[in-house]
Amino acid sequence: MGDQKRFGPPRVADERTTLTGFLQRQRDTLAMACTGLTAEQLKERALRPSGLSLLGLVRHMADVERTWFRNVLNGENSSAHWPRSEGGAFDVDTADPAEAFEIWHEECARSRAIVDAAESLDVTGRYRDDVFSLRYVLTHMIEEYARHNGHADLLREHTDGNTEHRKDR
Repeated sequence: MGDQKRFGPPRVADERTTLTGFLQRQRDTLAMACTGLTAEQLKERALRPSGLSLLGLVRHMADVERTWFRNVLNGENSSAHWPRSEGGAFDVDTADPAEAFEIWHEECARSRAIVDAAESLDVTGRYRDDVFSLRYVLTHMIEEYARHNGHADLLREHTDGNTEHRKDR
């Protein structure tokens, strides 16, 4: 929630480095959208009737990281950080922003470690009867963050008018 920098992915690199670079850029973009806001601002549902808030997006993405990397690719059976009922990660009225950001950063670090340990992008994981390659998961995560970063842009601009986090996209 403090100063946040965003670096571009390498322009010439192998496939894994390119995909992980783009994913990290999307993670950094979400962090930048939240930089400098108070707990109340992070919890603000600026686009009613939607329950979306910046803090809800951070909590949601922590669980998305956990699900795809730990559960699907790594075969773990880790539980959601927040209850799935009644808004789940998006129910932020009593949420602790520091805890949410800590969990999100921890999940991102675990995800990076799983990717780094994988022999190739062809490594697969399962969810029920479906099989997913690491290549698919990385691409899906880039798409997931990009979609929610569009939401974050609107939420941040509505909250305080700030659009600085959009620069150098």
